[in-house]
Amino acid sequence: MTAILKKLGPGLLFAGAAIGVSHLVQSTRAGADFGLGLLWALLLVNLFKYPFFQFGPRYASATGESLLDGYKKLGKGILIAYYILTFATMFTIQTAVTIVTAGIATSLFGNFLSIEMWTVVILFICLLLLVIGRYNLLDVLMKIIIITLTISTLAAVVVALSSNNQPISLTQILPKETLEIGFLIAFMGWMPAPLDISVWHSLWTIEKKKDDNNFVTKSALFDFNIGYISTIILGICFMFLGYLVMHSQNETFSSNGGQFANQLIDMYTTSLGNWSYIIIGIAAFTTMFSTTLTTLDASPRAMHKTSQLLFGNTFSKGYLFWILLLATGTIVIFFVFASEMGLLVEIATILSFLTAPFYAIINYKLISSKHTPKEWQPSKAVHILSWSGILFLLGFSIWYIFTL
Repeated sequence: MTAILKKLGPGLLFAGAAIGVSHLVQSTRAGADFGLGLLWALLLVNLFKYPFFQFGPRYASATGESLLDGYKKLGKGILIAYYILTFATMFTIQTAVTIVTAGIATSLFGNFLSIEMWTVVILFICLLLLVIGRYNLLDVLMKIIIITLTISTLAAVVVALSSNNQPISLTQILPKETLEIGFLIAFMGWMPAPLDISVWHSLWTIEKKKDDNNFVTKSALFDFNIGYISTIILGICFMFLGYLVMHSQNETFSSNGGQFANQLIDMYTTSLGNWSYIIIGIAAFTTMFSTTLTTLDASPRAMHKTSQLLFGNTFSKGYLFWILLLATGTIVIFFVFASEMGLLVEIATILSFLTAPFYAIINYKLISSKHTPKEWQPSKAVHILSWSGILFLLGFSIWYIFTL
């Protein structure tokens, strides 16, 4: 077991970044509002996004370069587009995940600190961990967090199933109302994660290869598949929890971070019993803390690398500059929009979905190009899945735009 865990790394960081708002908030709400009716959307979007996420570690391990290096080879304009998109969304995404984490901390550890102060404390802890420990500490911590998260979430589902006396309905639903369609797009936007996380994954893969010479392409793909399967299983688990615990209660979720977290945990403990509070609390907090930690590392890492490629910048403290800028920007946005957690999450998820075709197309173009060794280019089956995925993402994006 220890040997297997040692081989894993970027895949679990991917899982830590992915299993956050998409799972705790969106999957739970999907279960609460639609039962298991959107299970088709969860499975389809995971299937169609799979190759584009996988191309990140595949390209990085096969070439020794990140996707960002590959984007530059495809054309500087692509790298500039990535730079603009990332800068435009990273503060909103970081704020959205931090708000939910702070809300859960307030609910779990008491309101002796305000949600604003919890935000500052959580960001400060994450900053210390990343600035002092860098990738190696992040790698170790994420293994502990993902194992804890998986065990606590599965335990919560088992408890919820054992307490359920009603037949489980698998009837699938295609939303037709404008608000329902908006939720569906938001749900798929971050399920299992925004596609730009493929860039983060490629950067983490490069870091892993520096410490482990045996982390070859087969190892990287195995590691990725473990992380990806984990995100699917836990997405289904949170949908089941929303369905089993909340679907029959007709509750409306608050858009305030602290109130949302209290609602979420209180509804679980009311249905399952007070003794389940600690299980639900651990699952919820580890879910969001892992996302806050990995996103705070990844966006600065990506912006630093992109700056180097675009401007020939060799500034050694670039990562520190970007991480401090992101933390500061997050705090500023949070203090201004603290009461609009729901809106921030929706904006971030919809932006993620609408930009997904861009990342899908350029990742596919890069992995199929002369810049990727022939033996690690996609098989015919993966080519077909990629084309289908691009059509799926484009189709849903156009559908959403025309239903606004």
